[in-house]
Amino acid sequence: MNFTGVAPKVFKAVLALDAAAREGLDPVLLELVQIRASQINGCAYCLDYHTGDARRAGESEDRIYQLDAWAESSLYTARERAALALTEAVTRLPEGVSDAVYDEAARHFEEAELAHLIALIFTVNTWNRMNVTTRKTPGTR
Repeated sequence: MNFTGVAPKVFKAVLALDAAAREGLDPVLLELVQIRASQINGCAYCLDYHTGDARRAGESEDRIYQLDAWAESSLYTARERAALALTEAVTRLPEGVSDAVYDEAARHFEEAELAHLIALIFTVNTWNRMNVTTRKTPGTR
């Protein structure tokens, strides 16, 4: 399905939400979060899209490759770990966002930045669900 063509108002609304969510967030952290959510959701299109954007933002190949195992890797900062833990908790919402995960994220991000990070996480989850459901093909930017 060409979701953009069939539901252009919905697509434009998600684009606007995406743009608003990104405000004030570090471009590399933003891509790490989007890649991690896309890994969890199995969105090949978004993985292709965001790994390319991460490279253009200056992210290293090693950090991209190890992102699926970030908790065991020494390549990520405490701030990035807090964002990735929050990403996993929000993406796997039926399991819930524990107080410990939320409090650790709040320790590393000021309130407005944390709000944008949360918005980024639910926005990438929206993109993942849209692209997986409509079978969007990787490499067709």
